[in-house]
Amino acid sequence: MNLEELANKRIAVLLSGGVDSSVVLYELARQGLKPDCFYIKIGPEQDEEWDCSSEEDLEMATAVAHKYGCKLEVIDCHQEYWDQVTRYTMDKVRAGLTPNPDVMCNRLIKFGAFHEKQGHDYDLIATGHYATTENEELGIRNEEWSPKTRKWLCTSPDPVKDQTDFLAQIYDWQLKKALFPIGHMMKEEVRAIADREHLAPAHRRDSQGICFLGKINYNDYIRRYLGELPGDVIELETGRKIGQHKGHWFHTIGQRKGMGLGGGPWFVIKKDIKQNIIYVSHGYDPESAYTQHFPIHDFHSINGQLPPTDITLKIRHTPDYLPARLETLGEGRYMVHAEAPIHGVAPGQFCVIYDADHHRCYGSGEITL
Repeated sequence: MNLEELANKRIAVLLSGGVDSSVVLYELARQGLKPDCFYIKIGPEQDEEWDCSSEEDLEMATAVAHKYGCKLEVIDCHQEYWDQVTRYTMDKVRAGLTPNPDVMCNRLIKFGAFHEKQGHDYDLIATGHYATTENEELGIRNEEWSPKTRKWLCTSPDPVKDQTDFLAQIYDWQLKKALFPIGHMMKEEVRAIADREHLAPAHRRDSQGICFLGKINYNDYIRRYLGELPGDVIELETGRKIGQHKGHWFHTIGQRKGMGLGGGPWFVIKKDIKQNIIYVSHGYDPESAYTQHFPIHDFHSINGQLPPTDITLKIRHTPDYLPARLETLGEGRYMVHAEAPIHGVAPGQFCVIYDADHHRCYGSGEITL
């Protein structure tokens, strides 16, 4: 979208207090635009006190908005996060699945609850995601005789920071309003701009926590709502009990670190939820930790376009796009035939589908095993 088009749009910027969204505001301001800025207040409980990290985030966001003469408004989405994202996460882990709260946070909070509270007043919602978009002209003209287009979610040139996998559950109408001003940049370039422009968050580290929850550890987040449920850890090949776990929901398929078992490494291979047993395999690269063929269901197409047979995919946030072939099973179900076995495939994970050149993202479906 060029400057003339942006000048005629009402733009909301979601400032998180981090370097990425700060550079988003700079990129818009340097083009003479003056968007409205919003900080989304989030957390696991409505009545919880803000921690130091959240207070610092807001201070940073306030400083950046002030630098460019933009107003900043705090939007409280505590309750929406609890009702939607936290409930989704806890229901999945209780069932022994491996959910991704960040994926649902984008769909339900950043482009969902925010839209209901304020975003509906804006033409575009700008975020610091590393992703790009492109419009495909369809050759069909609407009533104003202008060409009709289809908008695609596309990957960032920075494979390490690309966040299309976190956006692969958003709806078409959400993508149409999404603006990713730094999506075409490398992380080093974003850092350099923030440093050059003396932006307050220039030297802040990237968040390693869950979505908006900052420094909260994922296991602590789960323990807070589900508690502990001790059970046996059994070696898959021998049936030998080698230890105890504190709850199957603290462990994911393919996990190696944090098992607390001697004589490792040990890999989590599968979980028996009814018996509360975790099965592990010993060795540095056990064959049982890999899966080459697996089904996905409830495939969500971002813009209504179904994926081709030859694809690339991701099952977790990594720089790698894995080649595969899709077999259509019907009603949003596919069988994935990966070109090579994939480590740590777990039910509940999102399998994100791209074209063969890993450029356009079609959407994602949940893995079932």
